[in-house]
Amino acid sequence: MTPFSCQTPRDAALRRIALLVLLTGCMLLAACGFRLKGATPLPFDTLYTNIAENSAFGTAMRRAIVAASPNTRIVSDPAEAEARLIQLSNNERLRQLSIDPDGRVEEYELNLEFVFQLVDAAGHIILPPTVLRATRELPYDDTMVQAKQSEITAVFQQMQQAMVDRVVRHMTAPDVIAAFRDADKLPLEETPSDLTPVSNDPSPTGTPKWGTPSLNPGHGMR
Repeated sequence: MTPFSCQTPRDAALRRIALLVLLTGCMLLAACGFRLKGATPLPFDTLYTNIAENSAFGTAMRRAIVAASPNTRIVSDPAEAEARLIQLSNNERLRQLSIDPDGRVEEYELNLEFVFQLVDAAGHIILPPTVLRATRELPYDDTMVQAKQSEITAVFQQMQQAMVDRVVRHMTAPDVIAAFRDADKLPLEETPSDLTPVSNDPSPTGTPKWGTPSLNPGHGMR
């Protein structure tokens, strides 16, 4: 005897109604243009970026782009690219946020600013220079300098990863995709972008981009 052989006509009718409701819901979602969150293919097959491939930020950016658009290939030669993601600047800064009565820093503000643009192979500006900013506040204790410096570095890395996600969301926005497909009507770069690879990692000596926290008021990173 099968599990459904003892179903009553009422049970069978309820199952058919539930199936009909489910199918109707799927059809309505499809009609509204609904799709599951996932890959958002970019309208170009090849992309160049001057964010250095051997940097942590560059690696994260490439992974995020490929995850969003699996058919897009990152190339190392700008001449082979249909589009170019250009980093114009990437700055990390520390700012003293609060100081105790003895003049010791109690809290730092971490600031990250990333500026980029997207152009096509002919130099048409698909996405004009765009400034993305992020800010975090972090308590500081000068009796735990090494631990706090490591914490600051980790927070900046988290901010960089979040910045990668924001950049990819901008690139895959419908208006940006539409702009690329109709790029001939867009303005050209007045000055060609510098395509030299740029690393966002610490200096060869290991010093982070933001330097080191200051223990004296008035001498913090700005």
